[in-house]
This record gives sequence, C-alpha cells and structure tokens, in this order.
Amino acid sequence: MQIYDISQEVFGSRVYPGDPSSARESLLSMEKGDACNLTAFSMCAHNGTHVDAPFHFYQEGKTVDQMELSAYVGWACVVAHTGEVTAEHARHMLETALLRKREAVKRILIKGRAVVTAQAAAVFAEEGISLLGNESQTVGPEENPEEVHLRLLGAGITLLEGICLGQVPEGVYFLCAAPLKLGGADGAPCRAVLLKGLEEEKET
Repeated sequence: MQIYDISQEVFGSRVYPGDPSSARESLLSMEKGDACNLTAFSMCAHNGTHVDAPFHFYQEGKTVDQMELSAYVGWACVVAHTGEVTAEHARHMLETALLRKREAVKRILIKGRAVVTAQAAAVFAEEGISLLGNESQTVGPEENPEEVHLRLLGAGITLLEGICLGQVPEGVYFLCAAPLKLGGADGAPCRAVLLKGLEEEKET
C-alpha cells in the first residue's frame, strides 16, 4: 500500500488573504535546560490544509464537530484541471470518477490551479457528492468565493481546501481527511492522506 501525504506543513502553510498566519511558541526547551520540549501554537482554522463546515457561511449550519466523519473518509477520485471548472468540466469529472469506481464519485479532488465556478458547484450539488477538494486556499474565485461556498455548503457538501496533489497521479484512492474536533468552529485543519493499493491488500 502506498500513502500520499497531501497536507501542507502547518507553520509554513499558505494563508487566505487577510487571515492570520500560524505561529509557534516554545514553552519549554531541553536546549535551555528544561526537562522536555513543549510547544504552543495559534492558527486560523482555515490555514493550510483544512475543511470548511456549513457554519462557515450559514449561521444555522453545522459546525465542524457536528459533521459526519463519513464525508472525510472513503473512496475519492483525483482529477486534473487547470483554470475555471465549468459545468461541463464538472460533469466530466463525475463521469470519470463513476467509470473508475462507483463509490469514488462521492469525493472529487481537483489537482491543479483550478477555480470552481458557480455553475460547476450547482452540478456537484445536484449530484449530491459528499466532499469536494482543491489545491487552492478557497473553492471558487479568491476575490469572491461566497456564491460557490453557499451552493456547495448549502447542499451539505464538505470542502477540503489547500491539499497538495502535485505528486499524486490521477485515479482512485482511499481518502482519510478527518478534521480536528473543534467545538463550534466553522472549519478545522486536518492531516489529509490518500491510500493506494488498499483493495489489492484486501484481496491477498
């Protein structure tokens, strides 16, 4: 089985414009004579690789601790795309996932510098997928991501943003991207990984 780490390192991670960067503080240091090393840190819930919960754009929406973990764990399809993702592109992504593995159509991970349009979001929402992942720090245009978020989160689709798929070939993988259980939060960082060869191991 091969494991792909598709997460950013937290303290050097990308930050959405205007959000605070992650910061680390050394509370205890063995180099300074302390009995152990002890670190404290602060970060925005949307730094680096993270998930968005509906509460991010809906006041009455579910917070990250209320989300079902099944959305973040399961078969997923990695598809490559550059530029705007139109409705036609979205349909093609779903068709590709369906042909490769029926269960993988529920989780679409877009590899490349892609921008999901409102029309594409409507297609994903109509299909009823569980999760949409992308490499940028936001789904939709960076300067105006609200409409795309509202369409996707309003349809109960969880968003996995800031993933790193540069070394991952297109195809089907088993995704594990459970977020930290931050009570009442609109999002949370996660350590996202893709597993390849899981089915082959089951068969042996």
